[in-house]
Amino acid sequence: MTTQMAENTAPFDRPPQRTLDGPKAKGLRRTLRLLRLILRPTQYLDDNVRRYGPMFQIGGDSSSPLVYVGDPEVVREIFLLDGTQALSAPTNAVLQVMVGEHSILLLDGAPHQRQRKLLMPPFHGDRLRTYGHLISDITRQVSADWQPGQSLLARPPMQALTLGVILQAVFGWREGARLAELQRLMGTLLDFFATPISASFLFFPALRKDWGAASPWGRFVALRERVRQLIYAEIRDRRADLAQPDVDSHAKTDILTLLLLARDEQGQAMTDAELHDEIVTLLLAGHETTASALVWLLYWIHYLPEVQQKLQAELAALGPQADPMAIAQLPYLTAVCQEALRIYPITPTTFARVLREPITLADYDFAAGTALLPATYIIHQRPDLYPQPREFRPERFLERQYAPHEYLPFGGGHRRCIGSALAMMELKIGIATLLQDFALALPDRRPVLPARRGLTLAPPASMRLQVKSQRHSTPTSNL
Repeated sequence: MTTQMAENTAPFDRPPQRTLDGPKAKGLRRTLRLLRLILRPTQYLDDNVRRYGPMFQIGGDSSSPLVYVGDPEVVREIFLLDGTQALSAPTNAVLQVMVGEHSILLLDGAPHQRQRKLLMPPFHGDRLRTYGHLISDITRQVSADWQPGQSLLARPPMQALTLGVILQAVFGWREGARLAELQRLMGTLLDFFATPISASFLFFPALRKDWGAASPWGRFVALRERVRQLIYAEIRDRRADLAQPDVDSHAKTDILTLLLLARDEQGQAMTDAELHDEIVTLLLAGHETTASALVWLLYWIHYLPEVQQKLQAELAALGPQADPMAIAQLPYLTAVCQEALRIYPITPTTFARVLREPITLADYDFAAGTALLPATYIIHQRPDLYPQPREFRPERFLERQYAPHEYLPFGGGHRRCIGSALAMMELKIGIATLLQDFALALPDRRPVLPARRGLTLAPPASMRLQVKSQRHSTPTSNL
């Protein structure tokens, strides 16, 4: 099949019906399409799939085409091409505003491979074991004042949990003024894009005008600058500390120290600018997305009593003093987390890949310059892969093992999220700790649908939990 180039949303294998012509009409269509994507993202994708199928194209006349790829076989071939000369990462001004030009999210080719190798070790193997008790302890800290009968917004404590974990894992901080300020600033920074209206600043560059502290974008720029100052100060202090002759660097396990000590194949360390941008990336990607996934888990577990009952039985079999790593290996708990990430993935697509040359993938012909966007949400809603895809049914992950191009909540190929294992640990241990300590309920039993939150999808900020009773509390470990 050959791609058709059209300015409006088009079926992938035939030309669209033209209803408007001229540059102004094309610009209007682009704006309206973008507004729908911002305000009703899942409906936008569902409508296009119903109309055109799982492969559809945006742009093509006056701009480079972008293809939403909902065919798993095409995604499989895209992932196989990752890291080759056939694909490149597109310029992403939206992400650069958030994470900086040196972030692994924006790098391509050899620079991307270098940064990935330097960043990977802290997130795998024995390093992950050091985070198990940390996650459990911080979960109990953020829920310490919950009382029976209390009704609370679900998102703020989950944000406090994931921000606490990533800050302590990255910096090794347990307390201090710098930790407190960075926690406050990061929360405020991310809340800036919490609504569809405020998220528009990311999608419409014309809105990003810094008219001082009284203007919305001016406040964002000031927050970002203060975060930058704090991170650079910590990098300088940590470098000076590691230079002391009596410091045993091998005894330190925090991610920043490991990155300061890391060397590439030429023996070169990361620059301060590279470290800053990668740390901001870890703080943003490792905090916001995991918090949203935790809120989804709280929703589904308490919306479906049978899911909660099976989880409680599985946890009870381990006993009250279960090791966090044993919890992380529970099969039904793992399946519940996988299903929560399937039915409403936090990011509806992976990162785009741009073709440097014409290519045929799974019988589809693509022109050079086409941006291919593996559509996680579309693939996760395919009934041929996931029968009754609108149903929350964790058992599907116990009955079948899905390939990386069929289940991709963390992306795939060379751009798969490096923190996916840590994120899954946070989901499993955080939720298990809350279920062990509290009986919770949803005060509102109406179905919850995803809402735009910055570049991601999340449960609505208004979602609440009710604390029915406190089961028991286990003392936190001495970290």
